[in-house]
This record gives sequence, structure tokens and C-alpha cells, in this order.
Amino acid sequence: MEFRFSGQRIAVNVPDWEALRAEVAGRLQRGEGFALATINLDHLVKLRGSARFRAAYGAQDLVTADGNPIVWMSRLAGRSVTLIPGSDAILPLTRIAVENDVPIALLGSTEDSLSAAAEYLEGEVPGARVVCRISPPMGFDPTGATARALLEQVTQSGARLCFVALGAPRQEQLAALGREVAPGVGFASIGAGLDFFAGTQRRAPDWARRYQVEWLWRMLSNPSRLGARYLKCMAILPGQMLRALLLRFAG
Repeated sequence: MEFRFSGQRIAVNVPDWEALRAEVAGRLQRGEGFALATINLDHLVKLRGSARFRAAYGAQDLVTADGNPIVWMSRLAGRSVTLIPGSDAILPLTRIAVENDVPIALLGSTEDSLSAAAEYLEGEVPGARVVCRISPPMGFDPTGATARALLEQVTQSGARLCFVALGAPRQEQLAALGREVAPGVGFASIGAGLDFFAGTQRRAPDWARRYQVEWLWRMLSNPSRLGARYLKCMAILPGQMLRALLLRFAG
């Protein structure tokens, strides 16, 4: 599945979990870094209006489908992909890190959340080693000097897989900079995933995910913060579905 913005092509290039595992394991074994983004409707809204975000996405090596609408579009286009949300990818990626003796860094959120998330990861995945925890200052520029200093800190820690939990677009921008500053580190942008582990944010219950209404549960849980965001997402959905259908007939 692919999307175009101002002539720039952004594609879901990791179709399923097997492909993700193989790509990440291969890169870690070869000592290569990567930037992983998980695209969803909110990202599509932001990509339409931000050249900086489009540039950051252009620097991502791996892109998965995060959100059922992206999966629906891919089916319409005849290019089916599997749902791979960032929060669901954390444990599988941690297991791959353990298998390849790769230390882990956590970047984003708060110090308390990172401490709790690290404890959860190391307890859930035997052998996991979180060697670096960084909570950036509020309002920092993910492309500026502070970001570079944080990325240097990740490198100096010895971590080679870094979970970035800053929310879009900052996490993707930081990961894009990481490909320049720390080319041997894999950066996985995972949104609120660490906060779910820490218990500071609550993820939608299983029934909401099973019936593919996680977005509705989240919006109703925090309408003042998320209402406008999801209305914008709903506004672009019909046009995006139509474009996906046209891709099918375009070959």
C-alpha cells in the first residue's frame, strides 16, 4: 500500500510480522541500524500538512500498517498487509534483540514511566537488557542540538535498539535524525506503548480491538484531547479509500 503527498511516495513496505522479524533480525545481525514507523490515519492527516513530517517519513527504512483503516485500504488496493501497531511490536522486537544479544534504549515519556517500562520488559522477556533510559525535556526540538546530544547518549550506552515514545511527528523526526547520528542503532517509533507497559496510560480493552473500534474507545475516553484528531481522520477516510480502490485498477 502506498500514499503520495506533493509528489513524495510513502509505502507500507513491511507486509506482515514474519517480514518484520526477518528484516529487523537481519539488520541487527549485520550491525545495521534502521528507522521503523507505523503509519495510521492520524499520520496521513499530519503528512498532508507538514513537509518536515514528510521528510522524516522519507528517511524511514521500515513502515508498517498501524490502524485498521490502513489495512482496509491495502485490501481495496489489492496489496494486503497485516496490522502491526507500534505498541504490539515492542515485545516481539525485544525478543529479537535478546536473540541477537542487543542492548535496548528507551527514549521518551517520563522518567517514572521509563523505569516501570524497563522493569516490565526485563521481566516479560528473559535476557532483555535496558541499558539506557532518556526522558527528553518538554518542548525539545527533535531535529536540533538537544536531540543530537540525546542520540549520542544512546550510542555511548551501547544500545542498538531504541524504542522512541514521543508521539507523531516528533518520534519519526528523531528517528530520522538517528539514522544520521547513530547509524548502527535501530529506532522503533512506538507512540504510547511504553506508557501502556508502565500503567500510566490505559490501552483499549480486548473487545474494542477485536471489533476494530479501538479509535472510538480512545476518543470517548478523552474527547477533549482526541475528538478533533479523530474527526480529521474521519474526514479524509472516504477519499483515501477511493484512492486505494483506484490503485487496484491502476495495477
